Amino acid sequence: MFEKVEHIGIAVKSLDLANITYTQLLGVAPYKMEAVESEGVNTSFFMVGTTKIELLEATKPDSAIATFIEKRGEGMHHIAYAVDDIEAAMQEATDKGFRLLNDVPKRGADNKLVCFVHPKDCNGVLVEFCQSIPPPARTLAGTEEEEE
Repeated sequence: MFEKVEHIGIAVKSLDLANITYTQLLGVAPYKMEAVESEGVNTSFFMVGTTKIELLEATKPDSAIATFIEKRGEGMHHIAYAVDDIEAAMQEATDKGFRLLNDVPKRGADNKLVCFVHPKDCNGVLVEFCQSIPPPARTLAGTEEEEE
């Protein structure tokens, strides 16, 4: 079911300060920053070898990251696993008795579809399934093909 660890998510209070800290620590700058408005979060991604680190900062006081930091403080928020078929992974997890936090995949950062498994079912670790969203098809002229 899993291809690899896709990334490790770390909840932070200040993305600006955490970017400085992790740039100094890892010796590389973030390669991408992105807002995910539907989740009330700003993200920053670092690549260390083949491992991605995602820093997450809340943009809304009622977001999952804000709630997490309020209850537990800053720190590791989730571990994400790459899957080629997120719906099949969700069905397999459900069939094995794992509770999912969302019924359908939702759009996440870094051009991914995501779904989360309840941390109480994974020894207190929030597990994320990630499937890459393929880029839109291009015509020879370089424009996106229209769906019929």
